[in-house]
Amino acid sequence: MKVVFLCGGIGKRMSPITEDKLLLHFLGKTLFEHQMETAKEAGLNQFLVIGNPANMEQIEQITRVSPGVKTELALQRQPLGIADALKSAEPFLDGDIVVVNPNDVFTVSAYTSLVQERKKGSAASYMLGYEVKDYFPGGYLAVDSTNELRHIVEKPKPGQEPSHLVNILVHLHTEPKKLLEYIEKVETTRDDVYECALDSLVKDGYKIKVVPYPDFWAPIKYPWHILEVVNHLLNTCQPRISASASISEKATIEGKVIIGDNVRVLENAVIRGPVYIGPNCIIGNNALVRDYSHIGADCVIGYCTEVKSSYIGDRCWFHSSYIGDSVIGKDCSFGAGTVLANFRFDEQNISVRVGDEVVDTGRDKLGAIVGDNCKTGINASVMPGTRIGPNSIVGSHVCLTEDLEPGKKILAEPHYRVLRNQPELDETKKKKLKQKLEKLGGET
Repeated sequence: MKVVFLCGGIGKRMSPITEDKLLLHFLGKTLFEHQMETAKEAGLNQFLVIGNPANMEQIEQITRVSPGVKTELALQRQPLGIADALKSAEPFLDGDIVVVNPNDVFTVSAYTSLVQERKKGSAASYMLGYEVKDYFPGGYLAVDSTNELRHIVEKPKPGQEPSHLVNILVHLHTEPKKLLEYIEKVETTRDDVYECALDSLVKDGYKIKVVPYPDFWAPIKYPWHILEVVNHLLNTCQPRISASASISEKATIEGKVIIGDNVRVLENAVIRGPVYIGPNCIIGNNALVRDYSHIGADCVIGYCTEVKSSYIGDRCWFHSSYIGDSVIGKDCSFGAGTVLANFRFDEQNISVRVGDEVVDTGRDKLGAIVGDNCKTGINASVMPGTRIGPNSIVGSHVCLTEDLEPGKKILAEPHYRVLRNQPELDETKKKKLKQKLEKLGGET
């Protein structure tokens, strides 16, 4: 059985985070490496990876050093959806295949439940259905009393969902060549060729079994979904402090903590897990890192900085800053006194503008989303849910209330009057106060 990883897409809704989602680092590994490990844990070690021209070289490097797997590579030249990806890899599609979106994070049971159903049944395909309580902007599955697929409804309007089952793209196909035949027949103007092909298979009498999946699932569609993945991975990992880490006797470390090689934790710093700190970081005096924070490699969390529930990329530097529930790209530098606010006074969910759409994040705590290579000046403030594009600067004393586009600089330019200072001090008042203090023994 071959696992087909669909890595050819482009994350259009992730701005200002520009890193390919499957190449984001979690606990020192790319998301793609975590995905391969999940499949291997389920006993699957034959992989077909369909990449795009931008990420294929990195994918090839990762697969080349992955032990115990047999990997084939195919190139999808343009991000034209699932069906086009499978057509790009047609020569490699033989026998049973499991088609996977590697930007969705799930547990090993996703694979094992499909494999078990495959052993028991004789359906053409098996797909996961995840029961949701609230509306999710994805594909919904209409099923019969035996959990056989009747129809896929792509992004129905709230209240018009055919069921509570959402389609998770972990699909096992026993006849991939037949699926490709149906893909070729589809006529549609939407990006739903693959789903239409599955619907057509059902109409022509092919059985597609929907397998309920109750375990963890986190699709990375928007930048704040990165925080959910961090929480899951930190909850399921094992704590570890590298032998090469240098930790002051006056520092405090509590809970589940992973500290990488050559990390230095200075006096009076507090690390309260679950927390991940990448290699070669410095956690400065009086710094506080807590509650599901993930700090990349070669970062400096400087004096009196607090990091809470945030994802921070490599090579970031902070000093006397507050970073709460935020997603920060690589190579960022924050001046002293920078605050990324994460909570509204009215305690409502925080919304973020994505293109022309305002999206409710579903979170009542969310700080800034900051692209790579951004800087802030001293005492800069950023309001909840604000996005800062890559290569931008928020100047000193600026209170940023709206998104800042890539490659921009926003400055506060107050106008001051400079006057001549001619102090006229009454020394008798100072003397009387001093006498009063001496008479009272120094108490006021």
